[in-house]
Amino acid sequence: MKLGIIGAGMIVKEFLAITEHLQGLELEAIYGRKSSEEKLNQFKKEYKINNIFYDYDELLRSNVDTVYIALPNNLHFEFAKKALEANKNVIIEKPITSTYKESLILNDLARQKSLFIFEAITNQYLPNYKKIKELLPLLGKIKVVQCNYSQYSSRYNSFKEGNVLPAFNPNCSGGALMDLNIYNTHYVVGLFGKPKNIEYYPNIERGIDTSGVLILEYETFKCVCIGAKDCKAPIANNIQGDKGCIYQDTPTNTCEGFELLLNDGTNSLINENKYAHRMVNEFIEFIDIVNSNDLEKCYGMLEHSLIVIEVQTIARMKSGIIFPADKNIK
Repeated sequence: MKLGIIGAGMIVKEFLAITEHLQGLELEAIYGRKSSEEKLNQFKKEYKINNIFYDYDELLRSNVDTVYIALPNNLHFEFAKKALEANKNVIIEKPITSTYKESLILNDLARQKSLFIFEAITNQYLPNYKKIKELLPLLGKIKVVQCNYSQYSSRYNSFKEGNVLPAFNPNCSGGALMDLNIYNTHYVVGLFGKPKNIEYYPNIERGIDTSGVLILEYETFKCVCIGAKDCKAPIANNIQGDKGCIYQDTPTNTCEGFELLLNDGTNSLINENKYAHRMVNEFIEFIDIVNSNDLEKCYGMLEHSLIVIEVQTIARMKSGIIFPADKNIK
């Protein structure tokens, strides 16, 4: 895989730090604004990136075969669509797009061109998450699921002072649902599929949800997903069945060790994650899927991402959180 990195923010720095674990990956290029020139040159030197581009179209004309889009949420669709039109494979940081309609357009375009498109959503690829999915039958009939990812954001201090950064900007498709609660949504949908009903109860300030409670209703159980950037609480995820429960006290994007607590008294502490950093497993799989030309597996994961962004879009619409992207595509 000849990768072109789009962006120079914090998540790019995290990604570059894990590339030592990624076989079959060539860091062909990085794209950013001219104002980030010093940072881009530092990345180029430290991680032996072959080229720097300040023009996205120029990068797309290069020998990059895959782009990794790590830009503010509202730019995901535009940059991904351009890449697909230029016959490049695409990896997009979560959320895949701002709206369900945007994701459908990318889905159709990728399939028409037999190109790969992935949402970089860490939990789906972590060994602990896969183990939870394997152990679910031991819990019996699921009754209640609860995920709480509450993390006070330093950006909220700025927001209260009137400095609105992308994480709290509706024009950038920000908010707690799209930032933290999306991990909870992926976590639940990956285990149980599409819910039959969706409700969202946000705390809204200046048109954006700074925290909120997402209710997902399934045929036999209810799920509560809490995502908060304006307050904090101990992280807790519980999957409760009539034969036992799974308890995890780490965020749904890292899925570190968890406890299996059965009604018969059996208690097990389980941790099968191999790498300390949450991003390693997803990129190992992306590289393997592309290099082995496994479009079927890619599109299976894409179907999952489509369900999640549909849930997110319905939740926002019901609670009156509107992004510019909701108006741009009919």
